[in-house]
Amino acid sequence: MTKEKSEEPGQIDSRRVYTGKVISLDVDRVRFPDGSVGELEMIRHPGASAVVPFLSDPRGADPQVLMIRQYRYATDGYLFEIPAGRLDPDEDPRDCALRELKEETGCSATQVDLLFTMYTTPGFTDEKIHLFMATGLTAGEAKRESDEFLDLEPMPLSRALELVEAGEIKDAKTALGLLFAAGFRAGR
Repeated sequence: MTKEKSEEPGQIDSRRVYTGKVISLDVDRVRFPDGSVGELEMIRHPGASAVVPFLSDPRGADPQVLMIRQYRYATDGYLFEIPAGRLDPDEDPRDCALRELKEETGCSATQVDLLFTMYTTPGFTDEKIHLFMATGLTAGEAKRESDEFLDLEPMPLSRALELVEAGEIKDAKTALGLLFAAGFRAGR
């Protein structure tokens, strides 16, 4: 790393190294807060939405959530997850959440509320996931993509939280979405 005249931290320039279907890789020249300059490899991602679907009133005694158990090649197995997917170009995050809920579970929702937006791994990617909570679900037909292999796993919220506590839910967006929904929306 080199020192340059003290200016605002941020990107100086960037060069694209790879463009793929899901991500791109850039090498950015960056000015750090102390004025030094260095290179960082950055994964660029269009962002995503995820949704915690409640099958019953989230303020009820032990509301039911609709989880999915999905095969993930990167983890060499199945993970418990909430429905989620990549934003299409210029797509509103709420519309993406509704689309992914329908595609993966077949369900439509009468209400979808934003919980929060998170960065997945800010050390090397700009990916943000917008997390929502869905209620008023109506069953329908799923339209999964060819690489989506999943089963629907309805369960009481208390069971989902036990799986988080036991470390059996290893997907960060799912664990945070469930904890946020339980702690701040469902009144747990």
